[in-house]
Amino acid sequence: MIFSFLVIAFVGVIPSIYSLVRTWGDMLALIDNLQFSLPLLSATIKLVVIQWKKPDLTLALNMISNDWLKAKSEKEQRVMIKYARRARTILIFGYVFMIIADCLLIFPPCFGLSLRYITNITDPDKILPLQTYYLYDKDQSPYYELTFTAQALLSIISALCYTGVSNLLGLLVFHLCGQMENLKERLINMRQRKTFYDDLTFIVEDHIRLIKYYNIIEDTFTFLLFTLLLYFGTLFCLQGFLIVTKLCIIQVQLQNSRISEKVLTEGREMSMIRLIFLICIVLNVSGHMCLHCLVGEILVAQCDNIYYAAYDYKWYTLEPEKARTLILIMIRANKPLHITAGKIFPMTMAMFCNLIKTSSGYISVLLARQSLQN
Repeated sequence: MIFSFLVIAFVGVIPSIYSLVRTWGDMLALIDNLQFSLPLLSATIKLVVIQWKKPDLTLALNMISNDWLKAKSEKEQRVMIKYARRARTILIFGYVFMIIADCLLIFPPCFGLSLRYITNITDPDKILPLQTYYLYDKDQSPYYELTFTAQALLSIISALCYTGVSNLLGLLVFHLCGQMENLKERLINMRQRKTFYDDLTFIVEDHIRLIKYYNIIEDTFTFLLFTLLLYFGTLFCLQGFLIVTKLCIIQVQLQNSRISEKVLTEGREMSMIRLIFLICIVLNVSGHMCLHCLVGEILVAQCDNIYYAAYDYKWYTLEPEKARTLILIMIRANKPLHITAGKIFPMTMAMFCNLIKTSSGYISVLLARQSLQN
């Protein structure tokens, strides 16, 4: 953990922020810098928070282990396997996309090519994967080879931290959803005669245990989700500005218009390959954000199912004292278990749609500002 933190901080975050200061005023250089410095900063925060919350996460993982080891029915086991496979599928896709991104970032500079926006302010004669500024001459050998190797290692470590923490959140929440679904089935099939109170006691204790499990997830990831929210909104807005700019240029060229491209790009060319690279980055970041919101939406739905299972129970066939005990479950299940960003914004699909709408509005503001400057 210490090695990973030192590599990300001193090879990536600090040099990229210093490069950001030196390129201040150049819109394209700033956006190119932020599309790498923001993920590096996010990976650093994730690494620190996960290490800080390690005792709580260990407790949560032990609860998962106990759930798999304890006796259960075949139906309950199928439910747990179903949610575990969903988490594994997301993990596979997440790492595949990150491997593709690392390959596009590392291998083209080996042949003198780059998908970044190259500027003479911070980029040397020999191209590096990231836009950074170091205090030594990077063009000289062996400094260039050592810097290139360090940045390649940096991209791999940061990708593991960035994607691994997101996959850990998906694993924890999907396991909670599976336990909630099993709890709902126990509530529906609860016996109404001799063992009613025993079954109800087990359900209440298990529900309280799952709420404590949820509190661990919420306390661990709420700040990380808040930083992800800010990071996604900023990056979506800036890269959306570049993509819309290039699409406008293509439209003008197809119409054989004589309008100068300087209105939007200040005379700088953007290749079609770089446009595709930017679109892939936007889709990758949007996919991560959408998955977080989708997982939160599934969890809210499972909490609602427990409430409706208690509500739809045949309480009218019970004795009054037994029927009143169901009210306790209904009151507690009526409060959904939201995964939140900073304990403010619930991670749901509605929030994701509102975030996309707001970020898209800021893209038009940037376009208008760029046009006025020119």
